[in-house]
Amino acid sequence: MSRQSGANQRNPIARALAEQGCLVLDGALATELERRGADLRDALWSAKLLIEAPEMIRRLHYDYLVAGADVVTTASYQATFEGFARRGLSRSDAADLMRLSVQLAAEARDEFWADEERRSGRVRPLVAASIGPYGAYLADGSEYRGDYGLSEAELMDFHRPRMAVLAGAGADLLACETIPCLAEGRALARLLPEFPDVTAWLSFSCCDGEHVCHGERFAEVVAAVASGDQAAAVGVNCTPPQYVESLIGAARTATDKPIVVYPNSGEAWDAGAGCWV
Repeated sequence: MSRQSGANQRNPIARALAEQGCLVLDGALATELERRGADLRDALWSAKLLIEAPEMIRRLHYDYLVAGADVVTTASYQATFEGFARRGLSRSDAADLMRLSVQLAAEARDEFWADEERRSGRVRPLVAASIGPYGAYLADGSEYRGDYGLSEAELMDFHRPRMAVLAGAGADLLACETIPCLAEGRALARLLPEFPDVTAWLSFSCCDGEHVCHGERFAEVVAAVASGDQAAAVGVNCTPPQYVESLIGAARTATDKPIVVYPNSGEAWDAGAGCWV
């Protein structure tokens, strides 16, 4: 994530970039949890460990900070009221787990930041509360297609309750990520004014160097979602690395907001097998 002139100095990303020319994001959550022995073959994906092994999540956040991350992203990407309801959890319990995802990241950040030697010369790391796309709840790979058949209003109704919980959970900002289509990007951007004290980055999954996965031109999508003061940054994630340079250029034609980039490893997602190939 890099600094650009004209960034809104009211948001935490802009403030951090004013001190440090770029910010390093953490790495993949689920991939590293699996490498450490977690079984995530589940519709809840990494959010499963909020129930079963929260300390494992907290430890990973801490290790990413030690490795040099300036931003840690919570394990709430696939944490939805609907998804937890399938597990028999009440809305109250689901909301508690969403808040726990922020608490684990904040505790790891605060533990790391308490060490004066480690924090020397660094900005205080940020906690970004992850809001995954509607397709993540479906757990069928549709976050890489965006063919939901839902209106913007319906997508707003889906995202609103979770955004309300995470907006009030104490994170520094929201990370609306892996958005595959203009309609969902607009729905999330339209929701932000309902929570005026928060900012968010909006990051899209793209199928090539010019288009988001659903087919809309990335530059047009960026122009549609990045204009408000609450859009702290805009960018691309979970996208093949070879497309990133072109996509950054496309985004820069539409906004002077900071650009956030975290591509995938260059593999392809097999939704049927639930793995990268």
